[in-house]
Amino acid sequence: MTDRIDRTDRARGGDGGGRTEFAEVEAALNGRGFTRMHFELDRIETLLDLLGSPQRAYPSIHLTGTNGKTSTARMIDSLLRAFGLHTGRYTSPHLESVRERISLDGEPVTEDRFVATYREVAPLAELVDQRSAEPLTYFDMTTALAFATFADAPVDVAVVEVGLGGAEDATNVLQAGVAVLTPIGLDHTEWLGDTLQDIALHKAGIIHKGATVVCAAQEEEAARPILERCAEVGATVAREGSEFGVLRRSVAVGGQVLNIQGLGGVYEEVFVPLHGAHQAQNAAVALAAVEAFLGAGAKRQLDVEAVREGFASVSSPGRLEKVRTAPTILLDGAHNPHGMAATVTALQEEFAFSKLVGVLAVLGDKDAAGLLELLEPVLDHLVVARNSSPRAMPAEELAGLAREVFGPDRVEVAEEMPDAIEAAVAQAESDVPGELAGVGVLITGSVVTVADARRLLKR
Repeated sequence: MTDRIDRTDRARGGDGGGRTEFAEVEAALNGRGFTRMHFELDRIETLLDLLGSPQRAYPSIHLTGTNGKTSTARMIDSLLRAFGLHTGRYTSPHLESVRERISLDGEPVTEDRFVATYREVAPLAELVDQRSAEPLTYFDMTTALAFATFADAPVDVAVVEVGLGGAEDATNVLQAGVAVLTPIGLDHTEWLGDTLQDIALHKAGIIHKGATVVCAAQEEEAARPILERCAEVGATVAREGSEFGVLRRSVAVGGQVLNIQGLGGVYEEVFVPLHGAHQAQNAAVALAAVEAFLGAGAKRQLDVEAVREGFASVSSPGRLEKVRTAPTILLDGAHNPHGMAATVTALQEEFAFSKLVGVLAVLGDKDAAGLLELLEPVLDHLVVARNSSPRAMPAEELAGLAREVFGPDRVEVAEEMPDAIEAAVAQAESDVPGELAGVGVLITGSVVTVADARRLLKR
């Protein structure tokens, strides 16, 4: 394989001669338990009160849903900046550095700023911990850091993605004027319930009195609780398929060209440098959210050139992201059947692979069988592995499920990600005469899987 995988464990944010301040802050955050969850708003509300309620210093756009939140947040951010606004963006999880979660004007905060804000927040967090039966979580802390960073900047608007669910998520202290719901499917059922209605009920909790709600098309079971919540709190709702939506999409080099019906009119010939009908849907939702925030509607349309500029500069790492050529290597963070179905559709519609090999590593609580069923028609061969998460499904367990779907001859096991990528590339290149232009490798199954591969392949 050209540019063979570098297996050296290189420190991120270090100086090679000892722990930097940023590394020390990362360690302190990780000490709170990276995956520990405790849903209770009292702790984060107390901390923010001690900080002077930084989340009240700016208006916000708040996003929830099962899939598409981060891509939609990045689109909203880019559009707002195209209209000259200073933005803060809070998304999760991150791929390489916790700094990615907190962005100012589209760029992750610097290590110095991250450390300075942490030093301001940490003493107050210790007070909250001392008064609480349960200490603040990792996510509580990064949420507080984001809100404080945005207030200090200052930003004109914050674009904030829910961590998990909605009603009891730490971000739900915002009571944002614009609430966005991307498509809802079954995921995190151990926390949110095992029906679409239960999950939608949790997510609709970000809708507060007088808000404008921008809602992607939903299954009826999910739509009902959302509309009931809107009626309960007097929120105005704009629904995909009624007030806005994609009118036309065509595949283009590096992405797609859309005509979008917005709240204020039709926006034609909008290039979005991302692949798939799901990203077109995300674009329509993002545009409607920005229109709602900026006050566009039946009598006022946003400047089309600014909209085009905003979308043209969008990126979404880890979402059908191309990181190598010859063979093409794509990274995609789909981790549930709803998201994987969108990825598979995009692969079939927009990529003409003559041979495609997959690398799959998933978390143990995910519907691995559902992911495998969706991948089987588009993959010629599959390499299964274990990603770096402590919650990862063992490779042999995943291989057993894969063999039932793919058959034993199409499944290979490689415990470590470098070995899995090399095996997949070797398999993709085998028995392929001439050019490798039509050959590809898809690495998927989890954001952690994408992060692991990205660290290896982007060096």
